Amino acid sequence: MKRIKLTISYDGTNYVGWQVQKNGIAVEEVINKHLSKLLKEDITIVGASRTDSGVHALGNVAIFDTNTRIPSGKIALALNQSLPDDIKIVKSEEVSAEFHPRYTDCTKTYQYNILNSRVNFPLQRLYTDYVYYELDVEKMRRAAEYLIGEHDFKAFSSAGGQQKSSIRTIYNIDLSFEYLNLPDGANPSKRKEAENGDFLPKLVHITISGNGFLYNMVRIIAGTLEKVGMGIYPPEHVKEILDSCDRRLSAPKAPARGLTLLKIEY
Repeated sequence: MKRIKLTISYDGTNYVGWQVQKNGIAVEEVINKHLSKLLKEDITIVGASRTDSGVHALGNVAIFDTNTRIPSGKIALALNQSLPDDIKIVKSEEVSAEFHPRYTDCTKTYQYNILNSRVNFPLQRLYTDYVYYELDVEKMRRAAEYLIGEHDFKAFSSAGGQQKSSIRTIYNIDLSFEYLNLPDGANPSKRKEAENGDFLPKLVHITISGNGFLYNMVRIIAGTLEKVGMGIYPPEHVKEILDSCDRRLSAPKAPARGLTLLKIEY
């Protein structure tokens, strides 16, 4: 018997999330089915992060035990031949029998992506939140600084989470943006910006790393930082929300489609 670790990438649009549920198809359900067929064993994988419905991943992690003679590194290639186009195995490797993706210390990195534009461009609709009003990224950066470090993040967690403690450590939050590369004539000119308040469309990225996250924590942080960027909250209000431990004071969670689990480092 050997333990195999999978690094998994998926587009969460068509799934009810990572975990098997009664109301639709889950990512782990699809992988279990194809692994069991490939290895001719009854396989149930154990994932590191139970991403919600609509959330994407570049590097989620899961393990399973098997008696297969297929070399560990070739399982990914073999499995990818049958998996659907929106789920692929990035890497497969053997790990020690003691390794567990949930209970081994790790750093998780998520990215929340926002389309900040007067027009909700169709090619971005499945992977970004859409904000019509211009975001002040510098104010969002100042607000995010209050969240770095070890804190009680109860105010940034939805009810229903199974974690016993709401204490978490955020190592870093990076706010960056890039202007969209649009056809000639699609970007407003400097003159038009001055005349009617238009602004250059951009993609805003909130990249956040920590030792773990509460239920909906990243999406609530993203929604709160959006409010700061729009001028609804001053940056200092984020510290007040954090100190309050009151979920009612933070913003609604941002949509799932903007969130991607980038990587998990052990």
